[in-house]
Amino acid sequence: MLLIGENLNVINRVIGKAFKEKDPGPIVEEAKRQKELGMDWIDINLGPARKGGPELMEFVVKSIQDEIGDTPPLCLDTSNIEAMEAGLAAHKGTAIINSIMCRPERYEKMIPLAVKYEANIIALMWGPEGLPRDENERAALAVELLYACNEAGVPNERIFVDGIVTPVNIQQPQLMSLMAFQEMLQDIAPGAKSTCGLSNVSNGPPDELRPILNQTYMIMLERKGMYSVIADAYDKELVALARGERQDIKDLVYKVMDGESVDADSLPDKPHGRWKLADYVKSARVIMGHTLFSDSWLEV
Repeated sequence: MLLIGENLNVINRVIGKAFKEKDPGPIVEEAKRQKELGMDWIDINLGPARKGGPELMEFVVKSIQDEIGDTPPLCLDTSNIEAMEAGLAAHKGTAIINSIMCRPERYEKMIPLAVKYEANIIALMWGPEGLPRDENERAALAVELLYACNEAGVPNERIFVDGIVTPVNIQQPQLMSLMAFQEMLQDIAPGAKSTCGLSNVSNGPPDELRPILNQTYMIMLERKGMYSVIADAYDKELVALARGERQDIKDLVYKVMDGESVDADSLPDKPHGRWKLADYVKSARVIMGHTLFSDSWLEV
């Protein structure tokens, strides 16, 4: 599983202040840390960047790439189209556009940028009516958006399809729908890659419990063919799982996915950081909807 670090984000208090003041220090240090942690890409999330967006994106891209040798490629994340182009123009190497929604008024403007700057694309399955209701609507949106990309000259191999992760505490069925869509993706778009905003699955539950949900869902998505995830670069246990460690944990999650009976209470501890084997089993059951979500799901 490849990783896109999510932490260079305007919502982070330190990074947001550095963006506002155009202070390269915290920005460069964050990028250095993510490189050291082994991120395959670094996401630069400016948000809407309505005021001075183009100048800011150019500043951030140049600050990182001029200061850090052999920087991981950058994933440029803003809804400001002018800021996106400024970042692409400044970027050395192949950037990722994060993201292009399946709305003609957006993709007709954004796809030409991918062509002009030979960038990769995250194709977001967010359509005219918002979040798709199920895997079939995700598939229909994928066909529309990838067809438009292909017609413009962007091949499937340069496209990362994002089927959209939703919070487990309010939209459990959508998590299974995304996994079903992942299984369909190569039939719909041979050669296309995939990604998702992994941390969305735990958006809402208590902060201290978010990592176990993120890690468990990543294991499940990887089994269904997910190529990469946008995730917390500082979750050491998640990074270890993404790099192929702890197959015993993955095998337990697979058993839950396959409907096998697993007695969570009888499992040995074998901790992975602060998490026990039983925690992954219980989290997989919640994600699959076998049990209803509550903030105390690990205690049940």
